[in-house]
Amino acid sequence: MLRFRAIAETASKVNANMENIGARRLHTIMTTLLKKPLFEQPKRGEKKFKITAKIVKESLDGILEDQDLSRYIL
Repeated sequence: MLRFRAIAETASKVNANMENIGARRLHTIMTTLLKKPLFEQPKRGEKKFKITAKIVKESLDGILEDQDLSRYIL
């Protein structure tokens, strides 16, 4: 089962505060969230990993707080 509530809420907030680019924003946020776990995956050897609301918050809060950086990255 896939649940994307924290990720979708983050995408919605960014779309509300900046230009609304819809699903492209969600795609960008997913890419940002998955970049590190996917890069490290071969080293860990695990077959599964879970993106929790805490991970979403930790990964994106710094970007979301800085409007200039947010416009560039998200």
